[in-house]
Amino acid sequence: MDRLWAPWRAAYIRDSAPRPDDVSQASCFICDALARTTDRDNLLAWRGPRTVVILNRFPYNNGHLLVAPRSHVGSLGELSRDERAEPIETITRLIGVLDRMMSPHGYNIGLNLGKSAGAGLPGHLHWHVVPRWDGDTNFMPILGDAKVIVESLEEFYDRLVSEFARHEW
Repeated sequence: MDRLWAPWRAAYIRDSAPRPDDVSQASCFICDALARTTDRDNLLAWRGPRTVVILNRFPYNNGHLLVAPRSHVGSLGELSRDERAEPIETITRLIGVLDRMMSPHGYNIGLNLGKSAGAGLPGHLHWHVVPRWDGDTNFMPILGDAKVIVESLEEFYDRLVSEFARHEW
């Protein structure tokens, strides 16, 4: 394998690293949703002691959810042990709920840690839970530059919250 060395790029990387003020709580949609009481308008589906579940407003697939700690932090090391454990327990429970609701064939579950890793909101950790089905990728994103989502966010929100209530979530 060939390698291309460009050591002068290190200065660019150092100089463009996010600053604390770049990831402020003031521009955080998760913190905004937590501060409001209109959960449906903010797509906040569940509030746990340390964790929340929010529908992704720009989903990759039907049922795309975000699981976030209530704490506005951008790194795992800033969370307490309980704050690190509860999101994983929440994701585990969500898989059961989504299995009942949607019968997906699998899931993409992940945390983008930092802007360079793809985090659209680098100041507030959040895990993506994306249900997947065999054949759910097709030509539309490639040829039509469009993703087909078959259920509105509001309809899915209502079904999800109802499912949480039915199983004493």
